Amino acid sequence: MTLSPYDQRRLTRLRWTAFIVVGLAYILAFFHRFAPAAIAGDLQAAFHIQSAALGGLAATYFYVYTLMQLPTGVLADTLGPRRIVAAGGVIAGAGSILFGLAESFAWASAGRLLAGLGVSVAFIALLKINAAWFPERRFGAVTGLTLLMGNLGSVLAATPLAWALGYVTWREVFVAAGVLSLFLAWLAGWLVRDNPAQAGLPSMRALEGREEHAPHHGHWYDGIRAVARNRLTWPGFFLNLGVCGSLFAFAGLWGIPLLTQGHGWTRAEAAFHTTLLLAAFAVGAFFIGALSDHMGRRKPVILMACLAYTLCWLPLALGWPLRPGWSHALFVVMGLGGSGFTLSWACAKEVNRHALSGTATALVNTGGFLGAAILQPLVGWVIDRAAGGRALTLADYQSGLWVLLGWAAAGSLAGLWLRETRCRYLDDADSTLG
Repeated sequence: MTLSPYDQRRLTRLRWTAFIVVGLAYILAFFHRFAPAAIAGDLQAAFHIQSAALGGLAATYFYVYTLMQLPTGVLADTLGPRRIVAAGGVIAGAGSILFGLAESFAWASAGRLLAGLGVSVAFIALLKINAAWFPERRFGAVTGLTLLMGNLGSVLAATPLAWALGYVTWREVFVAAGVLSLFLAWLAGWLVRDNPAQAGLPSMRALEGREEHAPHHGHWYDGIRAVARNRLTWPGFFLNLGVCGSLFAFAGLWGIPLLTQGHGWTRAEAAFHTTLLLAAFAVGAFFIGALSDHMGRRKPVILMACLAYTLCWLPLALGWPLRPGWSHALFVVMGLGGSGFTLSWACAKEVNRHALSGTATALVNTGGFLGAAILQPLVGWVIDRAAGGRALTLADYQSGLWVLLGWAAAGSLAGLWLRETRCRYLDDADSTLG
């Protein structure tokens, strides 16, 4: 099927409008995810809390994010991305403003929970947009671009946030982020279309001269059951649990305290290293998706990247001196390797039916946030226990880093059980789909 020049321009405009608007909401999701690392000391001072409580406050985001992944997948498959992103933006905006204005630990936790609830829909909604508006063979590359865009939020939550805190308070930053969330909610409701059909345009498969994917028939819980019963879905879940969970727990909270309190660096120096880590993760996610699409393979790329990521934990856990140059290289390689888990979403999509792509990617994505939700307070508890009430030292942080290393290694091993589909959907009639 061939489009007229006018319809081709419409398709391009609507495709990138949807991608950019929902992508901006995803940038805010990353900002909320990693900002506590840069303001960890401010939060402890403002609410008079120790490491375990700080880990619990930061992990509140991940608790609700984890719980919302499957419901978000179902909602993306039923209501569509536009509606859930608009509603999520309103909730996230209210939560961020509440967090910024909170005068007690309880209200701060409530604000962080609402912010996590609101932004929890952005990623799955964006994957659903990608699946509807872009050709299937380009899904890995577009997902990489999605991560590259989203990670702008994590980069903003590191060095730029540390710099901004010299001029404004952390409270003002979160109130401003809340206002931006409300604006993006309005834009999503106004400009985003869930798929080309809503704009009177043919689907990507129709344009390629291929048959449409079969729709999902039955109740929403039948879709969850079909995805959960598919044994090929679960290796991606455990890969996310270990690799993504440890990366987010470290970059989102414990990285900067380790470098400032354990190694004696300034907050600016520590934030620059986590910025390098997250920037390398963003760039790696983009190029690893494009590389995988070009090779027509997922599994070998994932395994090599995750092995490199796991090995990067050893110098940190062993307490090696972090000298300039060497430390920069370590954090860059760690971020590039950590991006390997991002291909697990493509793997999950390709071993399940197209109509359930939102549910499949959501289930796998749950693993990463469950891992971070467990690890942030667990590592804080291990650090507090090692310190025994005295001032924290590098040795205390090393105790927590061994937990992260073990978690990362276990997640990487789960990649051995991924099914290689050569970047295409398995046939719907394949018996392995349960």
